[in-house]
Amino acid sequence: MGEESGVSLRDALTAAGDGQRAENALVGLVRAAREHLGMDVSFISEFTGGDRVFRVVDSARPGPVAVGGSDPLEDSYCQRVVDGRLPELIRDAMAVPAAAELAVTAALPVGAHMSVPLRMSDGRTYGTFCCFRYDADDSLTDRDLAVLRVFADVAGSYLEADITAADRRERTRERILRAIDDDDVLATVFQPVVALDDRRVLGVEALSRFPSEGGLTPDVWFADAEAVGLGVELEIAAVRSALRALPELPVDMRLGINVSPVAAESHELHAALADVDVSRLVLEMTEHAPVADYGTLSTKLQPLRDRGLLVAVDDAGAGYASLRHILWLKPDFIKLDISITRDIDTDVAKAALAAAFIEFASKIGSGILAEGVETASELDALRSLGAESAQGYYLGRPGSLADVIAVQPRSLV
Repeated sequence: MGEESGVSLRDALTAAGDGQRAENALVGLVRAAREHLGMDVSFISEFTGGDRVFRVVDSARPGPVAVGGSDPLEDSYCQRVVDGRLPELIRDAMAVPAAAELAVTAALPVGAHMSVPLRMSDGRTYGTFCCFRYDADDSLTDRDLAVLRVFADVAGSYLEADITAADRRERTRERILRAIDDDDVLATVFQPVVALDDRRVLGVEALSRFPSEGGLTPDVWFADAEAVGLGVELEIAAVRSALRALPELPVDMRLGINVSPVAAESHELHAALADVDVSRLVLEMTEHAPVADYGTLSTKLQPLRDRGLLVAVDDAGAGYASLRHILWLKPDFIKLDISITRDIDTDVAKAALAAAFIEFASKIGSGILAEGVETASELDALRSLGAESAQGYYLGRPGSLADVIAVQPRSLV
């Protein structure tokens, strides 16, 4: 059996089970296998495009086997082990004719060699988990091979999880790209924003909608887009979709569009708004992503604000990020989050918090818009506190632009 070392099988399995990234776990497994079995080199190879590619390598000393290296699969021990032309355990390669005839046996050289296939749960062969010595080793037994199989089983579970995650990421990316490129995937609905003094519809907020298959809500779509590096692209696609309705919007109404701070700084947003009358827009800043530098964000927004763009901070009161947005961006509107407006007619603490926001807004020259109003009592409470405008199911559900601007809001008297 291979010599004992400081990295045991138990140590490797413990490390692999600690939730560390798959790549680090595989490196630890390959090293542990080499040291535990007393080998000079151990590696995980992948079979791809007729080649054997070394994905993880651990060597006792620098040698010709290196991560990223490759050679023809047919010239390797790995292929012959998988198809049965070579045994999984070889104590002396020169004593096995099918191994001795391979050029690599003398070139490395290969003395003792062990290799087991890495197979996925669906039967696919990923590659092999191998280790070898430069000289022969007659002490190796089937027990050592069984130990290598255990290492390979653990490695295979990590590889399969990683492949599954990569496949899932690619499917997500394809789904997001379809939404970006196909106008029939990403749709826009509109919700009215109503003045609390005279019942006027002041404008509409554009809200993105996606196919209902799979039950993914819009916030999940945008989170998925960000996760695969397409967050800004999907946001800009949503903005462009909303802007298509602008010619149909009455000239005395504004269109609210939602963007993250990252999208607000992007060249893509400025390009999308280059030929648009931005004085008819309200840019609603969400708190989905942290702002690294408010100075940069403010500088990027200033040319648009100089052209008449209004800025609103969304979800005020729902988290720390929205409060920072308010302090740094000095918005034209502050939108009270639904967590404050809901039950504001019966919750003294919420009413006090809303009153504080309303007083603060008046001192910095911002307007207050209450989100998520669902009852007449909530509306009355907001009016009495001095809120200027509101939106919510009580005042109008999201729908087509034509339907939204045609419906008379509920009486506010």
